[in-house]
Amino acid sequence: MAARRKQRRKRSLHSVLDLALTGFLAGLMALGLRRPFLWVLAYLYVDIVNPQKISYFLLASIPVSLIVFIAAFAGWLVADNKQGNRFTFRQALLLLLLIYCGLTTMSADFPDAATAKWDWVWKALFFAAFLPLTLRTRLRIEAAALFMILSAGAIIISAGIKTILSGGGGYGSLQSFVSDNTGLYEGSTLSTVAIAIIPLIVWHARHGTIFPRGWRVNLFAAALIFACLMVPIGTQTRTGLICIGLLAVLSLRTVKRRVLYVSMIAAAVVIAIPFLPKSYTERMGTIENHQADESASLRVAVWKWTWEYVQDHPLGGGFDSYRGNHVRYNKIDTETAGNNSKVEATHIEDKARAFHSAYFEMLGEQGWPGLFLWLLLHGLGLIQLEGLCRRLRRSNRPHDVSDLALANALQQGHVIYLFGALFIGIAYQPFIYMLIGLQIALVTQVRRRALPPPRAPLRPALRPLHPVAPREAS
Repeated sequence: MAARRKQRRKRSLHSVLDLALTGFLAGLMALGLRRPFLWVLAYLYVDIVNPQKISYFLLASIPVSLIVFIAAFAGWLVADNKQGNRFTFRQALLLLLLIYCGLTTMSADFPDAATAKWDWVWKALFFAAFLPLTLRTRLRIEAAALFMILSAGAIIISAGIKTILSGGGGYGSLQSFVSDNTGLYEGSTLSTVAIAIIPLIVWHARHGTIFPRGWRVNLFAAALIFACLMVPIGTQTRTGLICIGLLAVLSLRTVKRRVLYVSMIAAAVVIAIPFLPKSYTERMGTIENHQADESASLRVAVWKWTWEYVQDHPLGGGFDSYRGNHVRYNKIDTETAGNNSKVEATHIEDKARAFHSAYFEMLGEQGWPGLFLWLLLHGLGLIQLEGLCRRLRRSNRPHDVSDLALANALQQGHVIYLFGALFIGIAYQPFIYMLIGLQIALVTQVRRRALPPPRAPLRPALRPLHPVAPREAS
């Protein structure tokens, strides 16, 4: 009897959750009938949160992502104002990379697996090239960034709460909304994204205009940042710890009181260390000696295999070409007793192991041409944002000050992603391509604002066709 009641209660909770998810998305889509740009924001939400994975029967039974994607593109094509739109070189690079990935998919080593990955990669690349065309105004850029933060924040807050309640989570065991290991629900990916969006959260708290600035916004931003910092602890990912350190270094460029900032960071570290779970500190200790950790040794072995693979396949093997690898590596364990140390090497063989690096993922799947396009896409973004920062630094206008802070936030988040991508296979992660779309839109808007207004065409003076007789004096 008790088991039946528990099962009924569980079903009722599932029904309430399904109705809430479906109602929110349906309401957002309905509002888009009047403002089609809201469909673009709806796609950002769907692609980040994946409510169809959380749903049990309503959204899970329909292709939500494809429907919202078509609505977003059709709404822009039919109803949106396209005045002032420009197609940039980075958008062309995105489409070129998309075409090249399509060609390698047709000749992939593992056609079925490659087709399955292509089904979501093409949408990520195409939407990144399309997104800047919809972000014509500063308000739209801010709205898109806010939707990205809140959508990712929904997963991050859930993971942060579970980390606190569970006393630290665990590597590969912390679950947010669903038991899934793809997208932002994968621990290392979520840790990297959580740290990468912290500068954007700070920017919204200081310069956002959608919500009135005040203590409520600041309190929510501080709580969300705290949840972001909890994610690497809950997932126990070494990548997250490295990204936190990198963010602390990058922030030195924008903070005004650097000595105070460094002192506060040092004090926070000293205070936090005693409260960290033992399992977390032990896992972070493997950073120093990767040969003692099986997963780190495996990554190095896969990278070596990938390098050898592209020597014979310079154009890559298509998506999921890692399925053909067969690696051998040694795991070295050292036991110390007094002044004596015992070293034991264990020989391990494995196969079909993932790349565990976005750089080697691009190299193994798309070869040298794909890696070149991918690096050029990201490198140009950092260069353009740096040029934007130098230009806006000279201005005191409110819009320029806000755009300067946004450019810094996007640049810091991008650098954190590129660093975290050294150890995670997130070369096609949709969230970073959304950040690229924001970067392109911001650069385009600032350049458009800097252009002088067009001059009115010179017209010859109008002369009457027939002379007018002078009035007679009365």
